[in-house]
Order: sequence, then structure tokens, then C-alpha cells
Amino acid sequence: MNRWAHRVDNYVAQYGVRYLHEDRIGGQADKHHDFADPYKVELHTNRAEFYTKQAYILDNEKVESVALIFSGSYHEQKSMYDRTPYNVYQNNIYASLLYEKEFAPAHSLSTGLSLNYDGFDENLAQGGMRTTYDRTEVVPGTYAQYTYNLNDKLIVLAGVRADYSSLYDFFVTPRLHLKYNPVEWLHLRGSVGKGFRTPNVLAENNFLLASSRRLEIADHLKQEEAWNTGLNISFYIPLFDKELALTGEWYYTNFLSQVVVDMDTDPHAVRFYNLDGKSYSSNYQVEASYPFFRGFTLTAAYRYTDAKTDYKDYEGTITRIKKPLTSDYKGLLTASYQTPLKKWQFDLTGQFNGGGRMPAPDKENPLWDTKFNSYTVVNAQVTKYFRTWSVYIGSENLFDYTQKNPIIDAANPRGDNFDGSMVWGPVHGRKLYPGLRFNIGRD
Repeated sequence: MNRWAHRVDNYVAQYGVRYLHEDRIGGQADKHHDFADPYKVELHTNRAEFYTKQAYILDNEKVESVALIFSGSYHEQKSMYDRTPYNVYQNNIYASLLYEKEFAPAHSLSTGLSLNYDGFDENLAQGGMRTTYDRTEVVPGTYAQYTYNLNDKLIVLAGVRADYSSLYDFFVTPRLHLKYNPVEWLHLRGSVGKGFRTPNVLAENNFLLASSRRLEIADHLKQEEAWNTGLNISFYIPLFDKELALTGEWYYTNFLSQVVVDMDTDPHAVRFYNLDGKSYSSNYQVEASYPFFRGFTLTAAYRYTDAKTDYKDYEGTITRIKKPLTSDYKGLLTASYQTPLKKWQFDLTGQFNGGGRMPAPDKENPLWDTKFNSYTVVNAQVTKYFRTWSVYIGSENLFDYTQKNPIIDAANPRGDNFDGSMVWGPVHGRKLYPGLRFNIGRD
């Protein structure tokens, strides 16, 4: 990866390139056993990207400028899940022309045009037959965004996008953000907006190929559409000559259209079909942070998730149940201490994960439980600082917690019950690592 920046008077430019080559290989391995024909998973990825941002400041006093953003990427993934090949090639081009102007200290406008091109060459061999999922989507669009700023106490941001998809026709995306600070120690935020998304079923769920499940993909999958709503309240309370930070959040997503990933109707299949009914996700989070004494800060957070979807079986019966393999809650407790001269730093983090629901097992041959239990993962790190460099040593999953038997029927990878996608917790145990960090100063 490399980036360049260039500026001459009112002209500013940035350029960047990035390339990734990655090989992942896994599958059956046993130092005590030599498999004649082992089950293997191989993923080979090449990705190249470039981007440029060109901007010209028309008027410094009125904060008036025009900019062009242009980027492109090529993504290639060749994979083999035992005897099932899955290959995908994607070309993407994105361009955006933007104009911004501040009409008064409290009023500003941003508007622009955009164009996004996605070309997919995708194919999957399943059951001895190769199926192609090639598609091309071109989306030109325009947007306008107005911002009202009253002395940084009240900020209102209202925007709307209008786009035309060559696959899904015309759609409009509005949004509204509010921020109000009635006093220094209280900040209120709210947001509401609509979102659209093109589903990429295989690329987003290719991990499901590491199982014996059939992939049943319905024809004419719709564009996903949802309303997002959020509220945030933050308190900054003086307490014993220090500041206690308290934050509460609530975010709700209501899907009007969604591609449902159904692992419950048939324990030997994964079904993808359009939502028929209701699907939503509601998240509640509280967080507190306080510096108890010089150099020592304790942060605690808790998030509860209520995500449910209407699933439809082969007979058309609809049942609303929780999303599988998702923890009901997550908690975080972080303690950080840095010595007065900033020569040492100690960090300890506890991650608390609630239990949840598993996909429905086969009633005649239940090979896994219907639920999974809560668990905790602890990470720790110690850092020693020098003038221009530092060394550190740490541990991830300090107490070596792992999910027991994460692969269903691992002894028969080509059998009807094999499933490597039923993962809800850590599958790697304790990891110890050292590190060296060197800081290069700027002239």
C-alpha cells in the first residue's frame, strides 16, 4: 500500500494504491494419521485497488470547494471447498463529483453526482452442475445535504439521495441527523434514515460451503431495504475532580425487504429467499468510563440485542424467531494503567458474551443442542516505552476458552451431517505474542 498527497495553493490532491495477495488453506490434518484423500478448503485471493481525490478551494472565506473522487478495484477469489469449486471475479468503478458551500456561519450545503459500476463473474459447482451468477449493476445518482449549525449547540443535518439501479430501478434514500448540547455536560443525538443494499448471497455466505448443506437460492431476489433509527444520550459528570462519562444508545433497524438466510427449515440445506413478513434488529447499549486515579481508567459497556426474523418453511408456514448463532448480549470491561513517567502501560480486557439460539437440529438425529451458553474471553498486554520505540507482550484468550466440537460430524466430512458453519465462540485457544513498534518522526 502507498499513498501520496499534493497541494499547490488552493489545489489539493491525494492518490493511493493497494494490493493484496492471500492464500488460506485448511481442512483435515492429523499428525498421527495420513489421510489418502483429505477434506481440504483452499481460498486464493488477489485484490488491487486505486483511488484519487482532487479538490479545489473556490473561496476560503465562504468554505466553497469542488472535489472529484475516483476509485477502482479488481477482486479475484478462487476457492475450493473439498470438491466444490467457487470462483468470483469483481470489477468496481466509483466516481463522485462534489460541491460544498457555506452560505452563512450557520448554513451550509453539500451536493453532488455519483456513479457506481459493479461487474460480477461468479460461478459455483454444486451437485455435479455448475451454476453462474454473473451480473452487472450500474447506479448513477445525485444527492443534496443541508447542515444547520447554531453555535455548535444545535446541529441539524438533512439529506436525500436519488439513485437509479440498472437491476432494481429508481430509489430514494432520505436521512436526518440531530445533535443538541443544552449544557456542556449533556449531549443528545438522534438519527433516522433509509438504506438500500444489493445482496451478494454467495460472496457474503461462502463459509456455508464448508458443510454438506445444499444451497437453495430463490429466483429474483429483491434489493434489501430498511429504515434505521437511533438515539444517543451522553453525560459528562464532574466527580471527585475527575469526569465520569456515561453513554446510552438505542438503534433500531426495520427491514422492509431482506434476503433471509434460513438454516432452520432443513438441517441439510441453507435457503435464501425474500422476506415475507417482518424482520428487525433492536440494540440497547450503556457505557461508563472513569479515570479513578492518574494513569488508570476503567471502562465498562453492555449491549443487548433483540434480532428476529420471520422464517417461512416449505409449506408456507411463517415463524418469527431470533437470529441464530448470535449472542443475546455482549459486555466489556477494560482496565488500563500507565505509569506516571509513561514508561509502562498495562491493559486488561474482559469480553462477556451471552448465550443464544442454534439453528434447529434434525429432530430424528439431533447432533447439536438448540442453544449455546454464555462465555468470557480475557485479553491482556504489557507495553514498555522508550524514546522512539516500544516493546510489548500480550495474550489473547488468556484463560484458553474454546467452543467444544465446533465442527458437526467432523469424522465424516463427506457425510450428510457434516457442518463446519455452526460456530458461535472461539475455536482458537490461548495465543501469546511479542511485538516491537518503531515511530518514524516527521521533518
